[in-house]
Amino acid sequence: MSAEASRGGERRGGEKAVVEVVYALPDEQHIVEVGLTPGMTAGEAVRRSGLLEAYPEIERPLVLGLFGEPIGEERPLVAGDRVEITRPLTRDPRDLRRERVARGGAAGKKPAKR
Repeated sequence: MSAEASRGGERRGGEKAVVEVVYALPDEQHIVEVGLTPGMTAGEAVRRSGLLEAYPEIERPLVLGLFGEPIGEERPLVAGDRVEITRPLTRDPRDLRRERVARGGAAGKKPAKR
């Protein structure tokens, strides 16, 4: 049994009630399932996931999302929630769009891969 699988509560029928904690890098995505306990918050799930220790570059205070919507660390979770640890933008998306348009690319579309 993995460390992730051993953390947390049970649902009726013996199923584990879990939430996912996700941290994405430019070339890879890390998803950790954390057992849900009553009253668990988003911040607690992130701390239990082990991702903060595995990736010390994660900035504090945490900037979190739940299925793409911004949330605070104190947000209570329910089974099946997906907590996303966000990274700061390296470039402003508006500037990138302006640069694409200036090069002759269409606004709102990514440049074609060559």
